[in-house]
Amino acid sequence: MINKDSLTHHISAQFNAELEDIRSHLLAMGGLVEKQVSDAVNALVEADSGLAQQVREVDGQINQMERDIDEECVRILARRQPAASDLRLIISISKAVIDLERIGDESTKIAKRAIELCESGEAPRGYVEIRHIGEQVRKMVQESLDAFARFDAELALSVAQYDKNVDREYKSALRELVTYMMEDPRSISRVLSVIWALRSLERIGDHARNLAELVIYLVRGTDVRHMGLERMQQEVQGTRE
Repeated sequence: MINKDSLTHHISAQFNAELEDIRSHLLAMGGLVEKQVSDAVNALVEADSGLAQQVREVDGQINQMERDIDEECVRILARRQPAASDLRLIISISKAVIDLERIGDESTKIAKRAIELCESGEAPRGYVEIRHIGEQVRKMVQESLDAFARFDAELALSVAQYDKNVDREYKSALRELVTYMMEDPRSISRVLSVIWALRSLERIGDHARNLAELVIYLVRGTDVRHMGLERMQQEVQGTRE
């Protein structure tokens, strides 16, 4: 099992520093992505096209961070040929940046919808759901990153479990909005923009769950992707028969 102390167990101080640096860079990227999610939601519900444009402009910075961290991973693999928990750390980070970059992409999509809705000039239905689900998925992203920082498999498990709740609320909001469009066909284009924003939030929740699963793999050494939540809990808590 890996923990924070494992990062400083090498004879080579330089290797210790490289591992700590790459982990820090991942968490810095994660902090920027988390802010992007929050800003995108706020831009939409507050009709702030300026904030939405800022979210879109940050996307290029996030893409560059993904490339830089990828290059760091490749350099460490080539130079150090890590094994065991070190190898799991590098693999987990190289996969985590993909999910973080995609969360950034989904936030940019929400920002684009925010600008479209600002230009239409009329607030549609669904903003309460956007704000509520948006806060939930932002918290999922935050807690998955906290789990990564602390090597906390239990916290990661709670993030994975919470994704089911987000999926349920997304489907409920979708049903309400479709009903509203049927009752008022004039609202279709505006409400569709809200539906696409909700869809992006649901995907952000999925990516946060992916991050949580990587933490469990990192800490426990077990690939829990495609496992049911009950089996995942058994792996984390060591209750598997």
